[in-house]
Amino acid sequence: MKIKLITDSACDLPLEYIQNNSIDVAFLEVNVKGEFIQDDFGQTMPHKQFYELLRQGEQTSTSQVNIHTFEENFEKHVQEGYAVIYIGLASALSGTFNSAIAARMNVLEKYPKADISVIDSKSASLGEGLLVTKACEMIKRGCSKEEIVNWVEANCSKVIHAITVDDLNFLKRGGRISAATAVIGGMLGIKPSIKFDSEGKVIPGAKLKGNKNALRYLANQVVEKGVDLENQTIFICHADVEENAQILKEMILEKVAVKDVVINYIGTVIGTHGGPGAMAVMFLGTER
Repeated sequence: MKIKLITDSACDLPLEYIQNNSIDVAFLEVNVKGEFIQDDFGQTMPHKQFYELLRQGEQTSTSQVNIHTFEENFEKHVQEGYAVIYIGLASALSGTFNSAIAARMNVLEKYPKADISVIDSKSASLGEGLLVTKACEMIKRGCSKEEIVNWVEANCSKVIHAITVDDLNFLKRGGRISAATAVIGGMLGIKPSIKFDSEGKVIPGAKLKGNKNALRYLANQVVEKGVDLENQTIFICHADVEENAQILKEMILEKVAVKDVVINYIGTVIGTHGGPGAMAVMFLGTER
């Protein structure tokens, strides 16, 4: 049976990759100046424009994908004879995954033989994107749907998210961390780091002094926690600090050999919670 791979816009993969591999995307939305716009990889609102608004004090909010959107998407591909795999934003961060679960149940009521798998990536941004690219590669290699689903589910919690932010108040505002945790974001010269636990919840990491130490920390996380790096593609994402992303890439390559490095913007949904200046590297490791 043919396989259709679906994800959501929180994967933050390059638009060109999405288009070239015919991956379907369910778009989350961002409320900017009272208007909801699609988180569509910078097409509706360029990333630089979005982060400039945040720097100017604009307070944005996010909206999950609704059940109806997933129902339409799943049903369309089922009618076309596809087996469906949806890899979604961590359920610990958004109700989008639960919308997909509900939509799957509704579609199965109409089409009892439909083959739809809904996977909680327990990841976000290019961590989620990493899993999508792996699934895409497996489809191209002719792997069965069962093989793909089993691999993704087995490796979700092995995707390491090493993240630094300029201001933890963005995460506090979105309810992703407590007010007490956010206090360190205001400490002079401190660059907070965060990471994901095994379920995809955001938890505090090391407190870093200065930008250079923050970049060094991110590079060292790859060295210390990465596995089979020579055969891995490492994913770096940034909130409008591309120069730092390029420096981080060079720092990683000075320490270890990797298959490839992909750099892309953090999209508007994840960027709403991370804020301008956020940096992250995602890769496969042993444990979070």
